[in-house]
Amino acid sequence: MKKLASFWAIAAALLSFNALASNWSQIEEQAKGQTVYFHAWGGSQEINRYIQWAGGELNRQYGVTLKHVKVTDISETTTRLIAEKAAGKNSGGSVDMVWINGENFKSMKGNQLLFGPFVTQLPNWRLVDKSLPVTEDFSEPTDGLEAPWGVGQLVFIYDEQQLNNPPATFTELLSYAKAFPNRLSYPKPPEFHGTSFLKALLIDLTQNDPALAKDVSEADFAGVTQALWQYLDQFHKVAWRGGKQFPAGTSETIQLLDDGQIDLAITFNPNAVFSAQSVGNLAESTKAYALDSGALSNIHFLAIPWNAKASAGAQVAINFLLSPEAQSRKGDTQVWGDPSILSSQYLTGSAKNTIQFKSVSEPHPSWQGALEAEWQKRYGQ
Repeated sequence: MKKLASFWAIAAALLSFNALASNWSQIEEQAKGQTVYFHAWGGSQEINRYIQWAGGELNRQYGVTLKHVKVTDISETTTRLIAEKAAGKNSGGSVDMVWINGENFKSMKGNQLLFGPFVTQLPNWRLVDKSLPVTEDFSEPTDGLEAPWGVGQLVFIYDEQQLNNPPATFTELLSYAKAFPNRLSYPKPPEFHGTSFLKALLIDLTQNDPALAKDVSEADFAGVTQALWQYLDQFHKVAWRGGKQFPAGTSETIQLLDDGQIDLAITFNPNAVFSAQSVGNLAESTKAYALDSGALSNIHFLAIPWNAKASAGAQVAINFLLSPEAQSRKGDTQVWGDPSILSSQYLTGSAKNTIQFKSVSEPHPSWQGALEAEWQKRYGQ
């Protein structure tokens, strides 16, 4: 009887696999000739070049054209999709694929702007390292509406020939800024890296107050963030350009570091230093490091709007971007160095050994908008 039960279990699994393979073949056939408009942050030359490479491979292997629509902040795309929803544009949408996480995913999911669930139907989903938090996005369940793409960590870059003992804590960071005025800064919120700096600082100053894991409330916000604004009031007085001007993003902080204007750059990729060095944007003496408390960390994802014109092409594109070929190239420290979401056994080259630091979890996504609004009110120019 046990052998019979085992036989039927195996038979059912094979039928399920064959059905999935047949369905995927249909999706690949539908995708041929489609153009996928991929809305993704365009602030990094290394990432832009990688997406360009991926587009070439998609066209060659699957007949899919990938158009990178470069955005400063994906919230711009969220606003566009909300407008299309309000106008009743439920098909033939202008966006086929988005690079998102956090507050933008929560907003898109809450407004029913996403196609799916589709993720577990992707053939390469089986290769994903399930020990990573790939089914939650800033504590929000993904419900198969977005596929994990990579791991991000907020770290600092310094030149060890200019600074042999970089600040190891946020307290030391402030002390350093006071001792050496005009040498430190961070990107201007709501730019992603700037807001991430605020969140990491808030978590550290409050010793990760339990309120940060919950939906932000007006009652909690003032008390929890008081230490943050006190810190920034002091920091801005001695920051680069007196806190009256801020870098536009991570690329500008790297340029300012390379030009010798500031002593620390900020990135959300612990391996970005290697790709920047390979194209001459940073000196060989530069290194990335995390503060002693760890690095603010999250998974970043790929999703498809509910009204995408090329949903089949987008699924094929996402599945390719999860392939060992694409993930190994993305994880190559000379290309992008973005830590992979695949189990390491499927990776080749330097992608198998990308740097990751001790992880600090993101706060609830609702804190992001609240922090950005208050920062703007206090310090916006």
